[in-house]
Order: sequence, then structure tokens, then C-alpha cells
Amino acid sequence: MECVYLEGRSFIEQMDGKEKVIALGYFDGVHLGHQKVIKTAVQIAEEKGMEAAVMTFYPHPSVVLRPDSKREAELTPNAAKAELFEQLGVNTVYFVKFDRILSQLSPQNFVDEYLIRLHAKHVVAGYDFTFGRKAMGNMDNIGEYSRSMFSYTTVAKVELFGEKISSTRIRSLIMKKGAVEEASELLRRPYQTTGTVVHGDQRGRTLGFPTANVEKDAAYLIPANGIYIVQLIVNGKALNGVCSVGLRPTFYSHEAAIQTVEVHVLDFNGDLYDQKVGIKWYRRLRPELKFNSADDLIKQMEKDKADTRAYFHKNK
Repeated sequence: MECVYLEGRSFIEQMDGKEKVIALGYFDGVHLGHQKVIKTAVQIAEEKGMEAAVMTFYPHPSVVLRPDSKREAELTPNAAKAELFEQLGVNTVYFVKFDRILSQLSPQNFVDEYLIRLHAKHVVAGYDFTFGRKAMGNMDNIGEYSRSMFSYTTVAKVELFGEKISSTRIRSLIMKKGAVEEASELLRRPYQTTGTVVHGDQRGRTLGFPTANVEKDAAYLIPANGIYIVQLIVNGKALNGVCSVGLRPTFYSHEAAIQTVEVHVLDFNGDLYDQKVGIKWYRRLRPELKFNSADDLIKQMEKDKADTRAYFHKNK
């Protein structure tokens, strides 16, 4: 799969002349609703003998349009999106830079410069997709701007548990509640982040629970503070573990604390320093707690380990 970054019209002049079916959207999370849009585009591309493409945007439009409330963390930064798109059968991804110039394009100019010039013959998007200045373009009126150069399909709202599946809903579950298990049902996969194992203060080792201190390598949304059942992905291998996200209140005052993400891998004695790893988040065991002593913390950590083993034994 090819990833193409577009910033301004000059880049489009260099594009190939292949006819394409293009799925449009921001697609943060690539959740079940997004997957339906993309799978629809891939299926239509196969039927028409065309290339299946996705057009998405970066950074999030709020960075440009609402800087006071901008979205700084993502469920799926660009590299993660690209991997998921490829798994869904996409041939090409266009990452379009969202800036002031793009935000001021009329719906007709957006269609002319970013769809027709890329040889879109069919466009697929969700029912709530908008484009052009002040979001004046949408899937109800896109035909008015197509110049009869492409057809289009609108994908209806996708619901689960009686509620619309949305990135906002998933972000709230993960960030506010740490409800990664519920979020995974909306994603149809465990939520995953990536990062690099860095040196910490070695406190876990002194307690008999050595941990991999994982520093995120992209603008991932980290789950709410708490203790989680996870898998640490190292060189493609999944290692079961317990992850602590938080400020370690048993040992540090709130003012002096820095949020850390630390994974204790079950039955593992190797060296993980400086390795790039993934974390698959399966379930929140409990909130982060302040214990009266290190011994009390150790007792709870032993219980966390036992609960984690039981989870993976049940969910082999």
C-alpha cells in the first residue's frame, strides 16, 4: 500500500492517472463505522476494477478551527491508521494536510482539486461527512459538485448497544473511564498504542515487580489512570502483563509526580530497554490507589497478577 502526503495543489499535479474509488473521512480509531465506509469502497473498487483509496486529513480540523479546544491526542495517529487501512484492502492512502487554506476552500473547489484531479470515479463517505468552507458540502449535496465526473455512496449511521459508534464515544470511554474493554467492541479489536521502553526509577524492580516503562512514540490517547490487563507486543510476540497508568501516589506527591505507563510482563526476565513495543489494552482491573505501605501495595499487585492470569486463561 502506498501512503501519499498532500499539501497544496502542486502535489496533486504529480499523481497518477488511475481511476479510483475514494473513501473520505478523518477515521480516528478506524472503528466499526469507519470500517463499513472503507469496506464499501474496497468492494465497489473490486467490482469496477479500480484502485481503492482512502482520503483522510491531518492534523484534526480542531487544531486549525478551534485551537482553544483542539484535539491533541489520537486513537490512531497516521502510521496506525495506515496499517489498519492496509488490512482492510486499501491500495493508496492520501493524507491531506488540513490548514487554513484548505478550510476556506468552497465545496466546489475541494471537489475539483482533491477528488476530480485525483481521478475519483466513485466516492464513499459516512452520512455525516462534510467538506468545504463552513462545512457547506455534505453527502446530500455532493452530487451538485461532482460535475457528473463521479458517482457516490452514502453509508448510514452504524450503531452498537443502541448508540451511534463514534470516535468521540470511544475517546470518552478510554480517556474518562478507562473502559478499554467496551471500546474494543466498538473498534472490533483491542485498543493499541505504541512506544519505546525507556529507563525509569527502577522502583518496580525493588518491589519484586520489574516493569517496562513505555514512553509513547506518537500522539496516542492514553487510558485513564488505573491498572489494566494488557499484552506487550515485542517483535511481533504478545506477552501477557499488568499495566499501571498513573502518578504512583504511594511514593510520590501529586505535585512531584509524572504520569507513567509501566508494564509488568508475566514470567519474563529479558531486557526490553530501547525496544519499540505495542500495548494492547484488554480490561481495566481497578483505579490507581494510594497504599499505606509498600507491603500493602505488593499484596495488591499479587492479586492484580492473579486476576490477569485468570483473564488470559479464560480468554485463550
